[in-house]
Amino acid sequence: MKSIGMKPEILPKVYSPKEVEPRIYSFWMSKGYFHAQIDRKKEPFTIVIPPPNITGSLHMGHALNNALQDVIVRRKRMQGFVTLWLPGTDHAGIATQNVVEKQLANEGLTRQALGREKFLERVWQWKELYGNTIIEQLKKLGCSCDWERERFTMDPGYSLAVKKVFVDLHKDGLIYRGKRIINWCPRCLTALSDIEVEHEEVEGHLWYIKYPFKASNEYLTIATTRPETLLGDTAVAVHPNDSRYKEYIGRTLILPCVGREIPIIADEYVDPQFGTGAVKVTPAHDPNDFEMGERHDLPRVNIFTPDAKINENGGDYMGMDRYGARETIVMDLEEGELLEKVERHTHAIGHCYRCHTIVEPYLSEQWFVEMKPLAAPVIGVVEEGRIKFVPKRWENVYFEWMKNIRDWCISRQIWWGHQIPVWYCECGEIVVQLEAPDVCPKCGSKNLVQDSDVLDTWFSSALWPFATLGWPEETEDLTYFYPTSVLSTARDIIYLWVARMIMMGLRFCGDIPFHTVVIHPTVLTIEGKRMSKSLGTGVDPLDLIEKYGADATRFGLMVQTQAQDMRFSEERLEMSRNFANKIWNASRFVLMNLEGYSIPEKPEYNLADKWILSRCNRIIKRVSKALDRYDFSESSRCLYDFFWSEYCDWYIEMCKSRLYGGSGDELGRLTAQHVLLYVLDRVLRLLHPFMPFITEEIWRKLPVGDGSIMVLAWPEVEDHLIHPKIEGEIRLLQDTIVAIRAIRSELRISPDKKIKGILCSPDEGKRKIVERGAVYISSLAGLSELVVEKKMARPKQSAMAVEHDIEIFIPLAGLIDVEQEIERLRRELANAQGELEGVQEKFSNKAFIRKAPKEIVGREKERLANLSSKLEKLNLQLKHLVDA
Repeated sequence: MKSIGMKPEILPKVYSPKEVEPRIYSFWMSKGYFHAQIDRKKEPFTIVIPPPNITGSLHMGHALNNALQDVIVRRKRMQGFVTLWLPGTDHAGIATQNVVEKQLANEGLTRQALGREKFLERVWQWKELYGNTIIEQLKKLGCSCDWERERFTMDPGYSLAVKKVFVDLHKDGLIYRGKRIINWCPRCLTALSDIEVEHEEVEGHLWYIKYPFKASNEYLTIATTRPETLLGDTAVAVHPNDSRYKEYIGRTLILPCVGREIPIIADEYVDPQFGTGAVKVTPAHDPNDFEMGERHDLPRVNIFTPDAKINENGGDYMGMDRYGARETIVMDLEEGELLEKVERHTHAIGHCYRCHTIVEPYLSEQWFVEMKPLAAPVIGVVEEGRIKFVPKRWENVYFEWMKNIRDWCISRQIWWGHQIPVWYCECGEIVVQLEAPDVCPKCGSKNLVQDSDVLDTWFSSALWPFATLGWPEETEDLTYFYPTSVLSTARDIIYLWVARMIMMGLRFCGDIPFHTVVIHPTVLTIEGKRMSKSLGTGVDPLDLIEKYGADATRFGLMVQTQAQDMRFSEERLEMSRNFANKIWNASRFVLMNLEGYSIPEKPEYNLADKWILSRCNRIIKRVSKALDRYDFSESSRCLYDFFWSEYCDWYIEMCKSRLYGGSGDELGRLTAQHVLLYVLDRVLRLLHPFMPFITEEIWRKLPVGDGSIMVLAWPEVEDHLIHPKIEGEIRLLQDTIVAIRAIRSELRISPDKKIKGILCSPDEGKRKIVERGAVYISSLAGLSELVVEKKMARPKQSAMAVEHDIEIFIPLAGLIDVEQEIERLRRELANAQGELEGVQEKFSNKAFIRKAPKEIVGREKERLANLSSKLEKLNLQLKHLVDA
């Protein structure tokens, strides 16, 4: 026998996450376990963190996604990969500028008063003070990121990458400047891409307005949701095949409130079913009208200032904001008897994704990326299976966007961000290059002015998988860790971010940026509503960590990931905290019973040992397969059920007689200790990615090795230890024990009172299983005597159950007064039946269901279910006694 040569350490009585978690995290950091050291002999595994905004703090989506990534990363590290989880933050142009502008407003200042240079200094100061908040919060969650490689989207090296991509795409003719309809935020005073606009259904109106014909008393009625934009109308359109209007095509109308002459045109875009089938055309304020205007060579009349006030093209309405102009125009139309009617109308209105202001379609000169040439190869790599989505159905969302892609507006009229590397000369020359030119290459002038716009934040984020690794330099990190392996992200940025990263990776690195995209569930409230601090439905994960600990928070999230809409339940975190305590207490029990332990040279495994070793290896296989397919819910539930039920509730109980040494069997005791340690060691390794802190703390106390659990090998399945036959035998014994325990419970026989059990089966094989497991049945079912027979008539006054075709008899003489117990049960049954009928009567009254408060109806439903269950149990108890 090999002696451990040490007295096992004993765990404190109570597990304290607040004490353990910061100490363990400091230990990991001091040892450099998170740092990925390049080793060309080993395969790398890389995840780049979706960079949180520097304005952000941890919300439930962050907590879930980063916990998932940490599970993946910790497991891959244990599997021997050189594992890099690359962290960083995004400069978040509009969001960060808004925060600093609010700070300035509190000081009575504006960014314009400060000027660009001073304002940017203030933003950098703010970033230094607050920009790392979310990084520190991720550490509290236990994230094992390589903090030595932390990046920021405005690092000098990253900025160089952004400029190079812009310059190269411009050189290739894929970036251009043009005047087009864009989404404009009048509050942020900047353009937004289509996918930065959040559409919400709102209750609005359809105004039916009469447009008079020139030199006629006739008129054409059009319906619009935005009467104020008629100031910019340059035509009215009808469908060419609409028989109602064919005769009017080519005639001239007089624009109400303005007096401008406008034509009636025919265009197939018009939906004859909408409104009257005739629509106003405002090319400067609607993207579809813009396209129509292009086809018919219509003038574009812009009626808004950048802050959505009516400009000089609005005549008498100049200076009014858009909603004030709407009210005034509607009144003027009524006075002129040009408003036919108004109807309620629900429609989708776009809002700025940052400040929630209603977005204005606005004709503006902006920088665009031509997307169609970039889209084709990006569709191909997913169709070919080189990039897989998990779940697979999200590929359809990806394809839908990619196949209907529009050019991407990438310029933003703000100051914080990557300033566009374009310079303008007075001679009209435009210079696009990495660094500021000294002189104009055309005229030699030194008076060049850089474009004041910055690039869309998502433009720089699209380079994240390779720019973080040093591109455009061919660094060691880039050549070793790119392509990365897995991306875990949210469904709402599949096209906003995922697709664009694939585009840029293929274009600039010649390879896909990752092979798997895991779309994590969206965290909703228990009622299925969106989580939002402003709506009062948000949950702060830091509060949960404070209350339950990081491990319980992580595990509680993992078990809830079975659906893509995850209805968050705090009860699962309570369950997970109880699980952490169970792990702690079971581990403490094992350590307290390792006195004198040494590794047995030839262990003498009994039935229970073989069973738990078999079940342990099955769980290793099952958890590994579930994690291979990114099924975090299945893997976490498997571990929970195995550890709590099979290891703690069954195996530890089966071991106690050997551990306590009453039999004098020293080898049996050593074997039990050895098996307890074997299983505990492997379960802690399996649990480590989910619950890193508690598993580290416990594992370091076990007499199984030195170092850290996080760099141990992931458990391998030992197939020779899997025994289906033994598992079946133990299942039969367990079911028998449970049946006897149920009889005791139903008949209220005290657990302390020993009883006799009689088991009968004509099946010799089953009798032998029972005889081999007699010690477990007797000790765990509380039997004073166990009789095993082939056949026997049911004893008088006995309770009966049947499991696996084995008849189980429990003689009741001397245990309870059968007649007295029958009378008591009948009285209790009558009372319960009366209560049930009372509740049923309530539910037969439709007025009660309709008028009673929801919580009362809910409470009564619960009472109905509880009473039905109670009656079922009472009838079962009564049957036991009457049949006896």
